[in-house]
Amino acid sequence: QVQLVESGGGLVQAGGSLRLSCAASGRTFSRYVMAWFRQAPGKEREFVAGILGSGDMTDYGDSVKGRFSISREDAKNMVYLLMNSLKPEDTAVYYCAAGTRWPLTDHQLVTYWGQGTQVTVSS
Repeated sequence: QVQLVESGGGLVQAGGSLRLSCAASGRTFSRYVMAWFRQAPGKEREFVAGILGSGDMTDYGDSVKGRFSISREDAKNMVYLLMNSLKPEDTAVYYCAAGTRWPLTDHQLVTYWGQGTQVTVSS
């Protein structure tokens, strides 16, 4: 069982930056593929970024490539999402996710979800 708790969301102006954090419980954290998804009102949940247990491989959704960066610290059971050059269309609830498949781009393959953190980007 893995529990995920996100933090770091908030209100930011367009062009600004935010760093989201996800704290995970469980001793087998390093075995999991970790990912971030987001969901805006009226839209489907969208893959944002994913990272392998070793941290050797990362994957990004097309809309965030070059602006967002995912990282993890297995010793601390933490995953991060650094978001730069934020745009109003990045406004959404951001969810931390854990699974065993790679790439973890399909939300239906996610095993564990966090409760989400709101990110709002003003224009």
